[in-house]
Amino acid sequence: MRADLHTHSIFSDGELIPAELVRRAMVKGHDLIAITDHVDMTNVEWVVTNMVKAVDLCEDYIRVIPGVEITHVPPRQIEKVAKMARKFGAQWVVVHGETVAEPVIQGTNRASVESTEIDVLAHPGFITLEEAEIAKANDVILEVTGRAGHNITNGHVVNIARQVGARMVINSDTHAPENLMDEAEALTVALGAGLTKEEAEKALHVTPYEATRNL
Repeated sequence: MRADLHTHSIFSDGELIPAELVRRAMVKGHDLIAITDHVDMTNVEWVVTNMVKAVDLCEDYIRVIPGVEITHVPPRQIEKVAKMARKFGAQWVVVHGETVAEPVIQGTNRASVESTEIDVLAHPGFITLEEAEIAKANDVILEVTGRAGHNITNGHVVNIARQVGARMVINSDTHAPENLMDEAEALTVALGAGLTKEEAEKALHVTPYEATRNL
């Protein structure tokens, strides 16, 4: 089965309502999905209080985790927004890392891995060894992404994460139906980023389930 812990719906810039996103993921072989729409301090309450309703889909489809992706928030305010998200019901908190594809403010990666409120640092670009060490210490998972543009630095992320033993996960960062990855597509992303088959197996089938077991 397949888990994807970084996806978007029409509650931010995705194309699908949550029900359709979850159903399409189910058809792709998923049994777990986190819907992590883009938030900052202005929309976090509205997004999360509505997204938690998507948990009702679990009864008929697959397991759904309501989450957020904190996006382009100034580093010093990331933890505050994360706490707001959790207060309103988010169970999974992703931060939009320092991808080379967008002008993310420097310091975002560092602030994210230093926070115990963050679950995943998404597409972290040229993350440093020190930042990865902090991520490991605080159990912040580093993302290997299937998203075009953001995935340019996947190889660097894998290399740095491997050096320090930080946990990794393979996510799609889905915005449109065609972005969802089945098992073969996710494995291709993992191996293409330089993961060994054993590391890919862990990132695909162990880490996402361990990390969400108690939610």
